[in-house]
Amino acid sequence: MNILFILTSHDRLGDTGEKTGFWLEEFAAPYYRLKDAGADVTLASPAGGQPPLDPKSDAEDAQTEDTKRFNTDASAKEKLATTVKLADVNASDYDAVFYPGGHGPLWDLYDNAHSISLIEAFIKANKPVAAVCHAPAVLLNAKASDGAPLVKGKRVTGFSNSEEAAVNLTDIVPYLLEDALVEQGGLYERTEDWHALSVVDGLLITGQNPGSSVAVANALLEHLR
Repeated sequence: MNILFILTSHDRLGDTGEKTGFWLEEFAAPYYRLKDAGADVTLASPAGGQPPLDPKSDAEDAQTEDTKRFNTDASAKEKLATTVKLADVNASDYDAVFYPGGHGPLWDLYDNAHSISLIEAFIKANKPVAAVCHAPAVLLNAKASDGAPLVKGKRVTGFSNSEEAAVNLTDIVPYLLEDALVEQGGLYERTEDWHALSVVDGLLITGQNPGSSVAVANALLEHLR
């Protein structure tokens, strides 16, 4: 299994002066779940090199077994520091693509032409596209073969409006992901705030929040097997 991970290169949380980026658990948990299952994982980002880490995701209260494993894994750290440029990636080289969340993708991956074209190529080739938390934003501008929004009529999830309100960022983010998915015709599903939810509809696999990362990785593995 060759699996492509695409991470954000965006590091600014609106005009707050605070840093953002990708959320560590949403990278680490799927990375190890897939690696331990024998997958060969390639990491990419729009700018290449080191993707920005949301500092809050590396705080003590955000640590999990997977983030602790990553923080002592020199090989994984080196791999993360040297992501390939998204423009140099070809969908035909991979069996699936996975997008970790964090707030960064709301800004730089939802309208990234290379990302959109990769997603459309994966779907056309009957390969799964997985995204967790804020990363389902990458689906917003992708199109199905008939030109309709890719998420139209599809069951999807992502970071909910109430979860965004709970972290006091409703007025900071460029759009609310739940609303944006619905506006594109997505059949949005959710569970209670901070509870795990993975939604599978055909080739689309989405997760609601950081705690859904393992469930999304497991669903992706099941699909590939």
